[in-house]
Amino acid sequence: MKIVSRNEELLRDALSCIPQPSSRTSLASCNRLIRFEDISAAAFKIQCGVQKTPCMYSRLSKQYGMDIYLKKEFLQYTGSVKERGVLYLLMSLPQEQQRKGVIVASDSNFSMAVAFHASELRVPVFVILSTSTAPARVKMCRDYGAMVISYGTTAKDAQVHARRLAQENGYLYLEEEDSAVYLSGLGTVGLEMYEQVPKLDAVIFPAGGHCGLLAGSAAALKHLNPQISVIGVESESFPVLQQSLKAGHPNDDQACNNHHFYGDVSGVCFGSNSLQLTGKLVDKVVAVREEDILISMLRLLEYERATVDAEGAIGLAALVAGKLPELKGKRVAVVICSGNLELHLLQQCIARALTLDNRVCRFSLVIPDCPGDMSKLLEILAREEARVLDIKQERTFVTSELFTVEVICTVETRDKIHTAQLRNALLERYPTTAWTER
Repeated sequence: MKIVSRNEELLRDALSCIPQPSSRTSLASCNRLIRFEDISAAAFKIQCGVQKTPCMYSRLSKQYGMDIYLKKEFLQYTGSVKERGVLYLLMSLPQEQQRKGVIVASDSNFSMAVAFHASELRVPVFVILSTSTAPARVKMCRDYGAMVISYGTTAKDAQVHARRLAQENGYLYLEEEDSAVYLSGLGTVGLEMYEQVPKLDAVIFPAGGHCGLLAGSAAALKHLNPQISVIGVESESFPVLQQSLKAGHPNDDQACNNHHFYGDVSGVCFGSNSLQLTGKLVDKVVAVREEDILISMLRLLEYERATVDAEGAIGLAALVAGKLPELKGKRVAVVICSGNLELHLLQQCIARALTLDNRVCRFSLVIPDCPGDMSKLLEILAREEARVLDIKQERTFVTSELFTVEVICTVETRDKIHTAQLRNALLERYPTTAWTER
């Protein structure tokens, strides 16, 4: 059944004057009208190669005063929504090119998706990575079935080498771009959410450096129901999309491609196709602080048992930060698109998030260096039900009176109210208690 919508005209207007892609990619992209039929065709073609991820009601709904449904795209095999666009892209290549193979040169989610799906399709795949790439990413690409080659000390060195190998051997050099094929594959997320959650009021997507998911899914959702509000979320540190929409063309002044925490969100790799679609079809783009993203990661880990990265958590961060008060009482879907966070970075993020959430705090105080005084302090902490994480004593460099000891203590509390209660109890017994500000 063909679904007809007035948004086809809107899509046509959005793409009517888009130039051909630049020479930065060797893939011959066709920036024609992205029709709903293209997204439907992509959904049919990739259905056996990617997961139809759940879009589940979240326990966070009560906390934020709306019905929240989480589209868990981090459950894809490589942990990223990029698989949808990559698989459709690879399946759309001519058989001759599939026989020769493809080559990529980055440690992004896009490259990992290419490594896995090209191997599954029996397409020769080469991944060129710089020597500074995290060993875990190198191992992952090899495990997915790609031939991984380490070259150069920077990402640019690896890209230059990959282009040279592509030219010499007939490989197709791929990098993330915004062809109609790739956007149609990503747009299948919007199609699935519309089927999975009836009567949606709004859908929230990550934006920033690459808004292909936002643009492609908006095309599907606005076709099916123009009343659904489509919202993009990016970081205040890298407001790439907002700057580009304001300028009317892609703007890379705010990009930071090497920021490991933000990953793909901080780069600038989208083109005019995605930007034009976003400008026409997306209702709102908001920016959130890094602190909000970290707390969002903590909420997802605690309430959903979901370990995600900044790109995966940034959509929910808009609700955590209270950036969308108009959605109170509404039915809202949030795309959790990526879960590829390095373990050492995960540890740092959770520790920092607990501090920002007023659940880990540190204080210092001076007590007499006599038997029994330390136990009195511990009794207060036990009575207030604070969990001691670390405690240190400093005698040598104490600047107060003789025969005293400075105690530096890190404790865990339940929440902000519990922290305030502990603080009052300590100040009552030790008026000189100093709290370390977060």
